[in-house]
Amino acid sequence: MKIHSAHNNLFLEFKYTLLFVIRWSILSLFIGFLSGSASAFFLLALEYATNTRLAYPYLIFFLPIAGLLIGFVYHTWGVSVVKGNNQLIEQIHNPRKVIPLRMTPFVLIGTILTHLFGGSAGREGTAVQMGASLSDQLTHINRIKIFRRMLGRIRPIDRKMLLIAGISGGFASVFGTPIAGAIFGLEVFLLGRLQFEAILPSMLTAIIADWVTQSFWSIGHTEYLVPFVPNLDSIGLCISILCGIGFGLAARFFSASTHYMSRLFSKWISYPPFRPLVGGFLFAAIVSLTDTFRYIGLGIPEIVESFEKQQSIFSFLIKSLYTSFTLASGFKGGEVTPLFYIGSHLGNAFSQFLPLPLPLLASMGFVAVFAGAANTPLACTIMAIELFGIQVGVYASIACVFAYLSSGHSGIYSSQLLGSNSKIRRFK
Repeated sequence: MKIHSAHNNLFLEFKYTLLFVIRWSILSLFIGFLSGSASAFFLLALEYATNTRLAYPYLIFFLPIAGLLIGFVYHTWGVSVVKGNNQLIEQIHNPRKVIPLRMTPFVLIGTILTHLFGGSAGREGTAVQMGASLSDQLTHINRIKIFRRMLGRIRPIDRKMLLIAGISGGFASVFGTPIAGAIFGLEVFLLGRLQFEAILPSMLTAIIADWVTQSFWSIGHTEYLVPFVPNLDSIGLCISILCGIGFGLAARFFSASTHYMSRLFSKWISYPPFRPLVGGFLFAAIVSLTDTFRYIGLGIPEIVESFEKQQSIFSFLIKSLYTSFTLASGFKGGEVTPLFYIGSHLGNAFSQFLPLPLPLLASMGFVAVFAGAANTPLACTIMAIELFGIQVGVYASIACVFAYLSSGHSGIYSSQLLGSNSKIRRFK
């Protein structure tokens, strides 16, 4: 009787696992195609906006008008989606209303306008929000009988997995790092813990989304060259730890300054649409008067340069302040590519004093500052391996872990919660 019962349990386990795999493979295919296609369109539009801004530098003087338009649109029609990435994390923790589809066009247009007129922002936030808001629309299959019968009802736990998959797909497709994208979706919303029940949809969606962007739509990504990586020895280990701490402090400064400036704008300007108006005016004036145009926009060419030759020792600090000011005043985009800029240039600065190759230190900073700011050391370690190669991954892993430990638990995503294994509780 016990043997018969064991066989039944084994058969039921296999049946439920097979149904789970089939169901989430189908859903992941939909989410991957949607998020990958959205990222492809976004990257094309962003390239056009950047090239236009470079061709016509005077467009920065229209940044206040663009800011007023962005602020007015969000204040009038976008209150339900204004929190951006933090709203996605809140929904994962406590699923309630389906994220409005308007999040996708609002953040897309807002980001393009920000970059077209010279704001200093990134692109990860846009891709992640588009991927998650599009994936969350699949919750509506509960209303369609044929899909409900094929795929089953979307329960609250399923909504969490849809959002995680959408985040993974958006991140993977916009950076060309599918494995890091999958881990990022699992790691970003709860410090110290991974949501392993979502690993299948997260991984499948990230891989499909990246394939859709790169192969189906033929959108390429920037390549970074690290030609030589020395074998890790005791000196290299110590340098990596010290650099990791420095990268973590830079991440902490960026997060703190962004939150501080955001509070100032909220305190001194009560009407939200006027915040990016005033911020755009001040930003355009500062950039024009100081001739610091190289620190606006995404800064991809400058990031590539930081792998090749010495840069100004203060470039990471200027980019950090410019990005904090842009985002805090209400412009749209993301923090990650500017964090890549900050990290690679800080690593470049370290190369003037430390006996490791410049490209290696730039690559370590590229991922480690992001690891500290987003509290995602595992995803950033995998990203280093995908972008720079396995040999860099050894150094990068050390830098990412120590950046994570030294950056504090309050990062760029204020809605992150502490897990039972988080660094804060571990040290109490």
